[in-house]
Amino acid sequence: MELGFAGRRVLVTGAGKGIGRGTVQALHAAGARVVAVSRTQGDLDSLVREPFLEVTKEAFDRSVEVNLRAAIQVSQIVARGLIARGVPGAIVNVSSQGSKRAVTNHSVYCSTKGALDMLTKVMALELGPHKIRVNAVNPTVVMTPMGQAAWSDPHKAKTMLDRIPLGKFAEVEHVVDAILFLLSDRSGMTTGSTMPVEGGFWAC
Repeated sequence: MELGFAGRRVLVTGAGKGIGRGTVQALHAAGARVVAVSRTQGDLDSLVREPFLEVTKEAFDRSVEVNLRAAIQVSQIVARGLIARGVPGAIVNVSSQGSKRAVTNHSVYCSTKGALDMLTKVMALELGPHKIRVNAVNPTVVMTPMGQAAWSDPHKAKTMLDRIPLGKFAEVEHVVDAILFLLSDRSGMTTGSTMPVEGGFWAC
């Protein structure tokens, strides 16, 4: 299916690895002109997966910085540029299945991803008059290097897989395909939405 990216300029953040890198590669293949920004996040994985009673100020502040504040700052730059040029556009935030379903030891992570979903809706409301669509993708565990490391323990993985009807975690291309669809004109009447890429996790 032709998604119409030939010659378009696309900004991708977090492009150094995982979903960001996969998105850059797919957009290049589709003929887009990609501006890629890689942002070092440090050992975020160890900060966000803490029992509620052990959550630290450092974990909370870092999660807000990466999962929420960064999305606001980058989206403001993109939206202002589109408005200044008088052209339509699309923004896709990368949220999580944890934005709507509780996951043990992920209180801060789930909270900030829930906030990102609501930010997505407010952005869609405010930017819609400027012909800018804003949506989010909400993946399950994705088999990036970080995902593989965090969920390599079979017992830990089983607790999550038992909640996913398809019985498997997502591959990077599953999320990239959803992002490309939401960026493309094929989703021209879709804004303010959250698209699950979670194998049915929300259905259970």
